[in-house]
Amino acid sequence: MSASSLRLNRSANVENFPGGNSFSMPSSGPIALRLKTYLINLDRAEDRLTFMSKGLSRAGLPFERVSAVDGRNITFPIPEFDAEAYRRCHGRRANPCEVGCYLSHIECVRRFLASGEPHALILEDDLVFPEDFGDLLRGALNAGATWDILRLSTVNTGRKYPFRAITSKRSLAIALTREKGSGAYVINRRAARWMVEKLMPMKLPFDLAYDLEHFAGLRAVFVNPVPVDQMTGFPTQIQQGHHQYRLPWWRRFSIYPYRVWFEATRFLFRAGILLRFRWMK
Repeated sequence: MSASSLRLNRSANVENFPGGNSFSMPSSGPIALRLKTYLINLDRAEDRLTFMSKGLSRAGLPFERVSAVDGRNITFPIPEFDAEAYRRCHGRRANPCEVGCYLSHIECVRRFLASGEPHALILEDDLVFPEDFGDLLRGALNAGATWDILRLSTVNTGRKYPFRAITSKRSLAIALTREKGSGAYVINRRAARWMVEKLMPMKLPFDLAYDLEHFAGLRAVFVNPVPVDQMTGFPTQIQQGHHQYRLPWWRRFSIYPYRVWFEATRFLFRAGILLRFRWMK
């Protein structure tokens, strides 16, 4: 796959996904928010699109479908992927599906920057939303001056330290350690510019790369309890056979200085933000 062929279909949306069906959206709830919603979905994953369309319809969120970059169609090398940095920082060879996922997220960010909206909700296609999704989005957006990246899902169980209530049941919170997973998150335009300017070419999986927001002075916070469930039972599209991409142990020594640096700086930066927020209360 050439660099030019990696460009996605910018007209793809819920009304022209494979199968030709369209879904009507309720006229109430978070639909009224100034929030652009993007759903990443492979053309061959029609079952996931149907599943997510129903969930987003219940939440009252209209969305734009982004036809995901299919890793099966990528032929390396490509300029969007730095294979040497990936090996050095992550200790693995290129996983085409992981690269496709990364480029799909970046495409969503680019579409958002081309829009006139102040925030974007970016979603993968294997999620379950809570009943209070609209309320927590409203509350979080009302507190938008406190964050640049709002994380709504994770595959980790690390402690989240709350600093501001946004509904009767949920708060904004800060995680001091690494949190993996990029199933659902909201970004503002400042975070979006950082992603397209500094996170390309790809050097890490997307969920690890955008967890390094502190290097740009950005503020990443969670909604706590974490509202969006990524464990829906769909088989993974990225991690199948992932062990084949792992380098032998003696070629992974280079990753440890990076990890120590990443973890230490992340902890110190986020701890400082947490203390400042709590002191300001």
